[in-house]
Amino acid sequence: MSGEGTAVVVEVAWVNGLAAIRSLGRKGLRVLAVDNRAFALGLRSRYAEARLAPDPLDDESGFVAALRAIAEETDDVLPVFPTHDEHLNAIARHAGELGDRYRFPFPSWDVLEKIQSKRHQLETADSIGVPIPRTLYPQSAEEARTAGEEVGFPLIVKPSANVGFRRSHRRQLFRCETPAELDRAYELAAPHEPMVQELIPSGPEEMWTLGSYLDRDGQALGLFSGHKLSQTRGYMGSARAGEALWVDEVVEQGLALLRALDFHGISQVELMRDPRDGRYKLLEVNPRLWQWHSLAAACGVDLPWIAYRDLIGDPLPPARMHGDGKRWAITLMAGSGHAIERPPYVDAVFARDDPKPALVQLARHTLRGVRTMTGAGQRG
Repeated sequence: MSGEGTAVVVEVAWVNGLAAIRSLGRKGLRVLAVDNRAFALGLRSRYAEARLAPDPLDDESGFVAALRAIAEETDDVLPVFPTHDEHLNAIARHAGELGDRYRFPFPSWDVLEKIQSKRHQLETADSIGVPIPRTLYPQSAEEARTAGEEVGFPLIVKPSANVGFRRSHRRQLFRCETPAELDRAYELAAPHEPMVQELIPSGPEEMWTLGSYLDRDGQALGLFSGHKLSQTRGYMGSARAGEALWVDEVVEQGLALLRALDFHGISQVELMRDPRDGRYKLLEVNPRLWQWHSLAAACGVDLPWIAYRDLIGDPLPPARMHGDGKRWAITLMAGSGHAIERPPYVDAVFARDDPKPALVQLARHTLRGVRTMTGAGQRG
């Protein structure tokens, strides 16, 4: 089956949205790509029909109204694929208003709201025997200092509620080397339910992913396993390069956790291998498409398409990844050097059948370089 139907991809400024657009568009679907920024990279794709909508953090009711208006453009049932938590949460909260036309690759808000708590994820994992980093949940600055003494430095402070934290601080966590840094990090994170957690002494290459789609009965219709090779910041940040490798322990632990959370839909379960004991410890569950899901598609597990087919009532047979060793990378990225990987690898932006996003990305990369050189020359 291909060439029929419509899908909606929400928040397409970066490569996770672009990959979803291409995945669905290559199957012949009409893809309505939604963002609040006319310059969003995914809107440059030949497979996208651009639609603008408010940022849900600024105007949630306007965002939902825009989705309602988009649905009026077609009589199709509309599987919708949010790529960031703020859009995912807004859609889930308003599923009652949208559910007559839209179909969702995630559970109802009463389930999803709990899953979006990192503390709930960690406590659920611990309850079923999935290893977790040592984590404490201080309720005051004094308790945070005590937690720091127990966990030891360096450590990290991260939010249980991450949407507002990321918007405020443009990062996922704070790394703390000293008690003074812990005091400051706790103060900044206090509105977002901060946790004090041990820092596992591993690099990004030990950050492992289970990518999957589970139907409403918990059956895995798509399974992918891989790990990061590098990321945008040394000890945190988003993936810059990744590699597909099947690890039974990663898959089994991830599936056990998703089922314990009563989750169905598309997700990434991220774990880190601790070199001190060799165990894979939970970092977080992202209940949506993640940045490098196009590598899963290149390995035979096209999660947006698998989800689309299930959501319209015509599921595909279960798929497990192939292609161990295949890689993915954002080759060019504004403000940083290149990340060319050995073949075979999938580039996050460059595609022969959809060249315009790559041209835009190249222009942005070049412009950023020129500005940097000009600024350096002026300072010199």
